Amino acid sequence: MSLGHALEARELRRVFSAFPSGVVAIAALAGGAPVGIVASSFTSVSLDPPIVSLCVAHTSTTWPVLGAAPRFGISVLSAAQEQACRQLSSRGVDRFAELGWRASDQGAVFLDGASAWLECALFAQVTAGDHDIILLRVHDLDSDPEISPLVFHHSRFRRLEL
Repeated sequence: MSLGHALEARELRRVFSAFPSGVVAIAALAGGAPVGIVASSFTSVSLDPPIVSLCVAHTSTTWPVLGAAPRFGISVLSAAQEQACRQLSSRGVDRFAELGWRASDQGAVFLDGASAWLECALFAQVTAGDHDIILLRVHDLDSDPEISPLVFHHSRFRRLEL
């Protein structure tokens, strides 16, 4: 492929899928009910101050509601949460139906059974093409090293052996 050739979205997705990533749920209370999305574009950005990032498509109808929350819960999904991931990424359904979750005093929502949890507040939002890069300041966090994370690779969910 030459550098002058316009890159097709399908080809970009195929090649980008070669990079394995974890999957997170980002959730908060809005009007007393949990609202959330999933992302595989989650990464650490800074240790001092502690900042993480994720990317959200401009077409998201959930982010405008979720993004107004004072705090966000990030749950690093476990290998056992593949179905929860599919449910949380579905449209037109109650994304939290029959999922175990808890909320912090600040309204961040965390999924039961996740391998790690981070409570964050919006730090900055940067437009980048057809997505926004969401930078979040970490205020609290914890993990369970005994719980294997869910991995997304070549457009499939996979599991790590611990």
